[in-house]
Amino acid sequence: MKEVAARALALLDLTSLNDDDTNEKIVALCAKAHGDFGKTAAVCVWPRFVKTAKKELEGTGVDVATVVNFPHGGTDIEATVAETKQAIADGADEIDVVLPYKAFMAGDKETAAALLKATHEACKGKVMKVIIESGVLAHASLITEASKLAIECGADFVKTSTGKTPVSATLEAANAMLEAIRDSGKPVGFKASGGVRTTEQAADYMTLADKIMGPNWISKKTFRFGASGLRDNLLASMGMGKGSDSKGY
Repeated sequence: MKEVAARALALLDLTSLNDDDTNEKIVALCAKAHGDFGKTAAVCVWPRFVKTAKKELEGTGVDVATVVNFPHGGTDIEATVAETKQAIADGADEIDVVLPYKAFMAGDKETAAALLKATHEACKGKVMKVIIESGVLAHASLITEASKLAIECGADFVKTSTGKTPVSATLEAANAMLEAIRDSGKPVGFKASGGVRTTEQAADYMTLADKIMGPNWISKKTFRFGASGLRDNLLASMGMGKGSDSKGY
């Protein structure tokens, strides 16, 4: 599993979105994002910690991601755009925006699309990942429809979950999302977030992506894991430390 773990580690958005996060905790998180093992793809932090993360990761090649319209996926376009612009001004490389999934499920696809398009415009060339909250959508048909909407509105990645609901990433949701990406014919990536904690679980998602998208598709530009505890377990699989029993993101 050593090779699998090394592959997954380079695709990791090392995440801390806890209510009790502090600058000190984010500094420690950033230190874990690079080292003898190489580096993760990004760190993902609350908007208020973007400046700290940017400073800590300068020159490392690790990107800074943050979240907007998070975690509830509201419909306030103006607030989401303002959050996005501020995050980018603070140094964010990537914006993970929550689809207004409740509005979407209620049939108000216009509002959902308008928020995503406005956020995409505000991103101005930065990476936009759209969180569809697949665990709440639940049905494959809704997950497919939400993925298609995200892609139409300019998503660079379609992401499963906020990690703040009872059901996060599942292989069933990943299957529907990857098929929607494949069928779109657009260069859009996939991110599994929440609930991916072991090297074996990470391997399952990569195997699925290889099967649907082809064996040479996966890269930092097309595939991510969003997780907190996964890093330590991947390093353990590589013979570089103890695993994590973290029940977190």
